[in-house]
Amino acid sequence: MAFKFNAEVRTSQGKGASRRLRHNGQIPAIVYGGKEEPISIVLNHDELNNAQAHENFYTDTITLVINGKETAVKVQAMQRHPFKPKLVHIDFKRV
Repeated sequence: MAFKFNAEVRTSQGKGASRRLRHNGQIPAIVYGGKEEPISIVLNHDELNNAQAHENFYTDTITLVINGKETAVKVQAMQRHPFKPKLVHIDFKRV
């Protein structure tokens, strides 16, 4: 199963900005590794939450489309809410 998600570059940083994103059904994330600079991105929470239920989400290569450019990544770290079934933040590492 191939995973592909559309992502937007995140311009606003900080705790308040991240809370507003989560309230609007989005999840803040970061893509790092390789020779490129780290990029802060925003993804759709429901798409990611449904995909992370599959075991292959953690082992397979995921394709992120950031500003029309495809980037191959793997999940490095994931933060979940302590008691709600919600994701808080995801770290992706370039392959």
